[in-house]
Amino acid sequence: MTRILVVDDEPDLLGFVRSALEAEGFHVITATDGTEGLRLALTTKPDLVILDLLMPGLDGQAVLTALLTHDRSTRILVLSATEDRQVRVACLEQGAVDFLAKPFVVRELLARVRSRLLAPAPAGAAWLPEVLRVGEIVLDTRTRRLQVGERTAELPQREFLLLQHLMRNPDTVCSRQELLSEVWGYDFDPSTNLVDVCIGRLRSKLRNDVIRTVRNVGYQLQTA
Repeated sequence: MTRILVVDDEPDLLGFVRSALEAEGFHVITATDGTEGLRLALTTKPDLVILDLLMPGLDGQAVLTALLTHDRSTRILVLSATEDRQVRVACLEQGAVDFLAKPFVVRELLARVRSRLLAPAPAGAAWLPEVLRVGEIVLDTRTRRLQVGERTAELPQREFLLLQHLMRNPDTVCSRQELLSEVWGYDFDPSTNLVDVCIGRLRSKLRNDVIRTVRNVGYQLQTA
């Protein structure tokens, strides 16, 4: 049975989310503070962590950092009442798989949980190569390790996913909306600069002329 850990210091919200998830057949574990949430996440190894940010003591941001430092593959869906877009961007750039603002509709929460846990693998995924090569760029999809010539680097999750998509579509112009959907999820505002910021970081690790900007459209990874 799929196991979900919910960490939130609001008892009413915690009970509400737990009931909704259990009604969908999930096994739910709960914690009311960051310290207990971090302990449970490390010991029970849930399939998904639903994490509040604003908690007394060890806050959600510290828990997020600790979990992703321990295991980059940990799936964390952040809940927060903050309206600060920079906080949202920072969580996603750090490696959270999704971000849902409070107050939220339970149907949306369940839809996001299912999309992160239960979506089938893309058709043909089993045949995708583990190592991608475009020119002198080599990307190991198992370790997220990038090699360009003699230089190597381990990419953060979003940079890895973005470069992986570009490398699987060389010489193809990928729109910003396409990249937002593939890397960050379906619900992002296409006017955000998330893609541009991430492209800038990738360019600093590649040759600056490898990723071409297509004005008002998106980006293209060039093979020549």
